[in-house]
Amino acid sequence: MKIDHATIVTPQLEAVRQFFCDIVGLTAGERPPFGFEGYWLYHDGKAVIHLIKTHSERPITKSPARIDHIAFRVDSADEWNKLITKLQAATYEYESSQVPATGERQLFVVPTPGVMIEFVTAAA
Repeated sequence: MKIDHATIVTPQLEAVRQFFCDIVGLTAGERPPFGFEGYWLYHDGKAVIHLIKTHSERPITKSPARIDHIAFRVDSADEWNKLITKLQAATYEYESSQVPATGERQLFVVPTPGVMIEFVTAAA
């Protein structure tokens, strides 16, 4: 068994699509003709992020059971540095930290309210 995809429901569909395409490097691709707006975003030919537009501007409330964030592994120092450059150029705020014991580095970004993305690397 393996994870197939993550679905993000957001009122800011275009902003979230732009983040995943411009910053993460995913590509918008084919999507079945559902009766609601959205995108399927691809990596290596696989739709890994499904975006769905909601018309509710109500903030997402925290419930006892929820998914907190999605994480992307960055394999090389060059990719990591390019990611930071893209985030800064697009003026996304992010928090950085280090994983105790492993030394892995993390960046946390909130491209739109209610959506948190983590980037993690072991690259020095």
